[in-house]
Amino acid sequence: MSGIELAAAGAVGAVLLTAGFVLGRITARRGRRAAGLGLGTPVERATFHTLHTASLAAPPLRAGLTEETAGKAAGRLRSLLGTETLCLTDRSAVLAWDGPGEDHHRERVRELVDETLASGRGRSAHTGCEDVDCPLRWAVVAPLTGEDGVLGALVAYGSRESAVLVRATTEVARWVSVQLELAELDRSRTRIVEAEIRALRAQISPHFIFNSLAAIASFVRTDPEQARELLLEFADFTRYSFRRHGEFAQLADELRAIEQYLALAGARFGERLTVTLRIAPEVLPVALPFLCLQPLVENAVKHGLEDSAEGCRVVIAARDAGAEAVVTIEDDGVGMDPEVLRAVLRGERPSAGGVGLSNVDERLRQVYGPEYGLVIETGIGAGMKVTVRIPKYRPGVHPAI
Repeated sequence: MSGIELAAAGAVGAVLLTAGFVLGRITARRGRRAAGLGLGTPVERATFHTLHTASLAAPPLRAGLTEETAGKAAGRLRSLLGTETLCLTDRSAVLAWDGPGEDHHRERVRELVDETLASGRGRSAHTGCEDVDCPLRWAVVAPLTGEDGVLGALVAYGSRESAVLVRATTEVARWVSVQLELAELDRSRTRIVEAEIRALRAQISPHFIFNSLAAIASFVRTDPEQARELLLEFADFTRYSFRRHGEFAQLADELRAIEQYLALAGARFGERLTVTLRIAPEVLPVALPFLCLQPLVENAVKHGLEDSAEGCRVVIAARDAGAEAVVTIEDDGVGMDPEVLRAVLRGERPSAGGVGLSNVDERLRQVYGPEYGLVIETGIGAGMKVTVRIPKYRPGVHPAI
């Protein structure tokens, strides 16, 4: 189910709950005027009770399927079904049990749910309980699903086999699955927001600002015209960086910002830094996430020069590859241990100097899909080559809110 469909399902659910509540109130008032009763008909009371119970069960489930959320929702879900006992599991353990029979049925739950977890299909079965006083004779197992497949199971116990219980359990499990998918969407949206915030902080390194201003200051007396040009480059670069955050930009604009950054870096490093640009004109209009290339260039300069006593050559290339534009940023600096790089991209350790390789990788994956993450070739003492693939006809996918 897509993000838009999930949002729509959530909206529809909210509308139905509200409509049911309003309809129940209106109908109840009509009933009072007609018959002098204040409680409505049995059907109206049952409808309102069902909608109200569902509305109480939804908030915990919107936080995902955990022992805490399952414990809060199990009683409400059992009330919805009107069954003797209800159990919620994930793929490995029982998360919540509401009702009698836990002392001798809990250990048998795995036997009931394993088949459903493997196949994704619901089933009903005799519990095999030999306790004559136990009311749990039949169990209906329904899968709880999410974007990654079957997440767990809902088990409803009854005193006898019932087609009504099977159908009701299946429908409640589907409703729970929608809440869990909405929870996954909320988490995905949170990750996007967090990535955007980290990307904003990484856009202009305080270290870079300090060094740029120091370089400009060094030219004030010896070459005032050069100092003026560098100050204008610095002003344009910072203005561009903070003006377009969170949007998309053309490759031509991104390259202009990179040129401004390199002009400031060149003022500091002088002849130690050599930059080569190889840009195919036909890819200049291609849209890409705003300011996702500059951190990669900054990383190349840092590892090529600041960590090396020798000079460094940085090559920035952009070419047309059919439905994609391919941008590569390569340096001949000190490189990096591939295992350390993998840990950086997984977010398990910060990259040296705070330059946002992991931020850029996450942004690209969130916008275009997991197949569009950074491709990085490196080794200790072997420099680094970073490849970015950009779909030419998909400027970006905004998350559904």
